[in-house]
Amino acid sequence: MTAVAERAPAPAYLRHDKPLWRRVLLRTDTALLVVLIAVILWATVSVPFFAQPFTYSTVLLAMAPILLMVPPVTLIVVTGEIDLSVGSVLGVSSAIFGLLVQHGLPLALAAIVSVLAGSLIGALNGLLVTVLGVPSLAVTIGTLALFRGVAVGLLGTTAITSFPGDAATWLRANIGNLAVPRIILVVVVVAVLFGVVLHATTAGRGIFAIGLSSETALFSGVAVNRTKLLLFVASGTVAALTGVLFTLLYSNAIGTNGIGLELQVVTAIVLGGVSIWGGRGTLFGAIVGALLIGVLSKALQLLNVGSDVIGVITGGALILSVVVASVAGFVSRRRRTAAVVQPSGGP
Repeated sequence: MTAVAERAPAPAYLRHDKPLWRRVLLRTDTALLVVLIAVILWATVSVPFFAQPFTYSTVLLAMAPILLMVPPVTLIVVTGEIDLSVGSVLGVSSAIFGLLVQHGLPLALAAIVSVLAGSLIGALNGLLVTVLGVPSLAVTIGTLALFRGVAVGLLGTTAITSFPGDAATWLRANIGNLAVPRIILVVVVVAVLFGVVLHATTAGRGIFAIGLSSETALFSGVAVNRTKLLLFVASGTVAALTGVLFTLLYSNAIGTNGIGLELQVVTAIVLGGVSIWGGRGTLFGAIVGALLIGVLSKALQLLNVGSDVIGVITGGALILSVVVASVAGFVSRRRRTAAVVQPSGGP
């Protein structure tokens, strides 16, 4: 008798065994949006003076610089890299912009030069990471310190305040009857641009592929180094643009502008569900994370909670989000393994 070997059935993965509504609601960014809405409702009911248009406008004004820098840094984090120099780039851009305006350069030309300076800093970061292979954490910590020193050195303790008042007025003015300042229009444009790149283009799929495995992405035809370089240039450019807008918004150029903002940017991104190891996350989640930090901080300020306590709460939220993401990733991997349909027994 000849033994006939049965062909084992191919394993089937139950990836879409849950309804669409459950897959949407169980996303990290969706859960974070629910938390943001819950915090707003709590603050509206319990926090004095929170439920006022002026408060909403103030929160958005305070968060505008962070919201502007979150999109490009999010794309960098998705590739598995990081950019901690954005706060210092903002400071350098602000200092250069202030000096150029003080020396009589037209506002638009001074802004262009300042933004180009940020692009060059981003290119420096990108070249050190892609050409020399230096870890981005080490590179951007170094440029954070280097260019903060440059910014302070350019102006010292002197603040330049001779800017057109109508620029600040226009940026701060609300859009129609909404409690939304006009600077948020710039935020929306930047967020939509980077969101489309990340989630609706071939380049975006390449960015996720790099985060999952640079080697695999390279073998798949993704220009890994060029993509990373362009992302660092984009990050430096947007950070410098933020520096120009920050200076006009507050009519103040000084070397300490933007100090510490890089940590708030990274906190918002990680809190928004973007994996710090790369390959996973959404820009929507990162922006919701930034808004959650801003709303919670403002509510606590109105309750007379000190800035040190707010820092502890924000740091605790960041650690908790990383732990939850790690646990969720472990559970997800176990469930994917268990979801393989075992071959049925022979006759």
